[in-house]
Order: sequence, then C-alpha cells, then structure tokens
Amino acid sequence: MKQRWQIFWHTFFWVCILLFCLVIARNNTKLTINDLLVIIVLYGTINISLFYLNYLVMIPRFLDKKRYGLFALSIVVAVVLYGFGKYGVALIFKPYVLMRVKGHTIGFGTYFMGTVYNSITFLFLSSVLKFTVDWFLNERIQRDLENQRLTAELAFLKSQINPHFLFNSLNSIYSLAYQRSETTPEAILKLSEIMRYMLYECNDNKVDLVKELQYLQNYIDLQKIRFSNKAFIDFKITGKVESQQIVPLMLIAFIENGFKHGVANMPRSPIRLMIDVDDTHLHFYIQNKKHNNNRDASGGIGLNNVKRRLDLLYPGKYNLDIRDETDTYTVELSLIL
Repeated sequence: MKQRWQIFWHTFFWVCILLFCLVIARNNTKLTINDLLVIIVLYGTINISLFYLNYLVMIPRFLDKKRYGLFALSIVVAVVLYGFGKYGVALIFKPYVLMRVKGHTIGFGTYFMGTVYNSITFLFLSSVLKFTVDWFLNERIQRDLENQRLTAELAFLKSQINPHFLFNSLNSIYSLAYQRSETTPEAILKLSEIMRYMLYECNDNKVDLVKELQYLQNYIDLQKIRFSNKAFIDFKITGKVESQQIVPLMLIAFIENGFKHGVANMPRSPIRLMIDVDDTHLHFYIQNKKHNNNRDASGGIGLNNVKRRLDLLYPGKYNLDIRDETDTYTVELSLIL
C-alpha cells in the first residue's frame, strides 16, 4: 500500500510538470496542441527515464556501495547516450526543435551541450531526492531502533522493581515470623495488596496519582507492622492529586531507602515525607536520620534504577536533589507531570 502511494505521488508530480510545460509552451509558440503534446511528452518521458535511471539504478548500485569511479563513469555514459538520443528525436521534429526563427538550424554541438545541461539538471534533482529520502528513512530507522532500545531498557528496569521490592518486603515479614509476631498474617495480606497493584495496575505508561499514593501508603503501613507500630513517619499530602497521572513505581525507591537505611523508631526524629501537587508539578520531599550501622552490603539497585527511569521517562522535566549529610539523608524531587 505504501509503495502504491509513492507511485501515485510520483506520477501526479510528473503529470503536473508536463502540463505546466505544455501551458507555457502553448502561450509562447505557434505550434498546434498536438505538436506540443508529442514533443513535450516525448522529451519529458526521456528526461524522466534518466531521472529514475539514476534514482533507481546508478545510485543504489554504484554510489551507495561506494563505487565512486563506476558511478562517475555511468553518469558520463548516460549523459552522452541521452544526448545522442535526444538529438535523434530532434531530427524527427527538426522544423519545431532545430530550426530558429530566422531559418538557421541549430548545430549538433550547440544542441548537444544543451542536452548535457538538461540531463545534468535531472540527474542532480534525482540525486537530491534520493539523498533526502534516504536521510529521512535512516532517521526513522534510527528513531525506531532507539525507541525499541528504550522500551527494552524500561522493561528491564521495571522488571527489577518487583523482585527488589519483594526481596525487601519478604525480609521484613521473615523478621516478623521469626519473632512469632501476631501481625505476620496482616503483613502478608498487606503485601498481597501491594503486589496486586504492582502486577496488575502498573502495566500502563502512567497511572492515576491517587492510586500511586495509596500504594505508597500501603507500603508505609507494611513497614509500621514490621516495626510493631513503632515506626514514626510524618507523611503529608497536599495539593491537587485528583485527575493527575504519574509513571508508576517512581517514588517507592526513595521511601524504601528511608526505612532501610534510616532511623524509623525515634519519635523525635521521624522520617519526614511530604508530597505537594499543583496543576503541573509534583514536589516530593523525604528526609530521614541516618543509621550508620544499617548499610546495604550489596549496594542496592533502587536509586540507580529510579534515576535511569527519570532520565528516560521525564527527560528535561525533573530536578532531583540528593543530600547525603553527616546525620541526615534528604531527597527532593520536582517533577513536571
């Protein structure tokens, strides 16, 4: 179907050019419409055939394969052969083509040089068109390849989130089970709700911000169960959260790190988490007191993951400020929704 449209537009273009030449010649000569039609269509067909000989044959076979010498030779041969061919046609229509106003005949040399100029013009136009089409085609191919690469990378990054989150949560539930805590079933139920959201509601590029914030609240509730309701977190949401959307699972890594590496059981130093939303921006802030003995020996993948996802999904639309100070760890994220 696409090739048919290309043929249609090429044909439409040349028909318009031939008709235009016909109208111009009709207004400036005394030849009959039949004579003009034969001459213009015949010469137009010859020039168009040279155009596509270069476009479809010489450039793909020689120039695209870097056979520059053969390409230059093919250009010279085509110009010469078409020059003789056009002169042969001119002899057939000698009274209309080769005869000047005062009865003088145009010589072979003069006419041949005119055909050289005319042929080079059509060869140049076909080369420009070929290079332009190839450039746009290559650009589209590169964009498609880049989009495929980014899609694959995002899928890989997202695939890391669930195991990473599940690994941390199961560690928490294991601690509860080891302590024979009565809250273990509640923690498992909370985890199942969280996993249901992650598995079934996060498949779109963006989700409702309200659902994402509820997911964060469920995670915080799970951590409170882990700490036997002795986890202190100051969580505030302000602004217009309705009718807004966000890329799913974008904020959880910061909150995970706050619980994992911070001090959560001190009422005087709670984890401070604030989310403010306006018409276009989301402002995220979290600060926790550092627990120097609580380090992830493996280094973790959460923060690197979310930074990369921000680069891919919000390019130029976010500002991330991470301050790792002596006693506190602070993350501020401003995001254009």
